Amino acid sequence: MSINDDLQLRWWKLEEKMMHRFGKKPDMEAVLFLIGIQEFGQTREKFTKEQKQDLMHIAVCSLLSQSGYYELEQKDEEGWPHFRQLKAMPEMNSIEQENFLKDHILLYFENHNF
Repeated sequence: MSINDDLQLRWWKLEEKMMHRFGKKPDMEAVLFLIGIQEFGQTREKFTKEQKQDLMHIAVCSLLSQSGYYELEQKDEEGWPHFRQLKAMPEMNSIEQENFLKDHILLYFENHNF
């Protein structure tokens, strides 16, 4: 069994847990959106399209801060987190990027006891 096989098995287990919790299988954008809301710390009836994009950006920065790529710099007056990039991302093709992100998502949920 390769590392990618293990990653895929762990990803499928996460998807299964989320399906039980939310009633449908989430795609990567939905997972990032959920993490962004968690990290933002505020729920709202509606988010604008721009706010949804911001929440996914917050999620990516939060996820990659686990490996030292970003750090939380501050929260603005509305509570939106702002991050600072600490080091450049490694060169990766699209499949490697997706697996890199999946691995960080799995670590995030493991650290948050999901």
